[in-house]
Amino acid sequence: MALLAAPFAAQAQDYGHGVRRAPPPGYWRGGAPALDGQQYGYWVDDSDARPRSQRRSRAASREPQQLDDQGYWGGDVYGGEAMQQEVAPRFRRQTAAYSGGQPAGTIIIDTRNKYLYLVQGGGMAIRYGIGVGREGFQWRGSQRISMKREWPDWRPPADMRRRRPDLPRFMAGGPDNPLGARALYLGSTLYRIHGTNEPNTIGQNVSSGCIRLTNDDVIDLYSRVSVGAKVVVM
Repeated sequence: MALLAAPFAAQAQDYGHGVRRAPPPGYWRGGAPALDGQQYGYWVDDSDARPRSQRRSRAASREPQQLDDQGYWGGDVYGGEAMQQEVAPRFRRQTAAYSGGQPAGTIIIDTRNKYLYLVQGGGMAIRYGIGVGREGFQWRGSQRISMKREWPDWRPPADMRRRRPDLPRFMAGGPDNPLGARALYLGSTLYRIHGTNEPNTIGQNVSSGCIRLTNDDVIDLYSRVSVGAKVVVM
């Protein structure tokens, strides 16, 4: 996928040395303005010659590879393979302008644009790309970090096991655990900010309400925040 910071309008791309050619077949996937005032989107490469109906049916026939944080199969599978294997440039950790009025140390989660901001003060924040809840599992509100854990264990709640009786009652923390390298627990809820070993899901609606970052990013965030930090989910 090619990164664009404004609606896709050009009919050709500049590849350097004066070489220009038309973009690959595909479609524009735009986003709402983010907290830093920018509007981002992607030109999604759709150059696979097979009809989409065939690609979807083939994907559906393939066995998914891994559960998400709440016991659902994660990832946006296309032809049996993840659509993107690395985090897109706009979802990589970076500094960004912030003028929302929250004090330094506050975590702000922009679920619509798939960003987590850690306010730094002085009009700046550290911005992380995130995966958020799928339709029907999104939420808004304010919480506090109630607990932090490295390589957390996972205990699927009872209602989840009712939906998925094949789930384990307990999974020890480690590289294969859906919660990833770190978890920040939000109040007394079942929601967490946590890592993932599926970086291709960053920037997508993939979870049952938890907020996921790459393992590298969640380790960085974990080192910067303390229990009691305010979390605002928008």
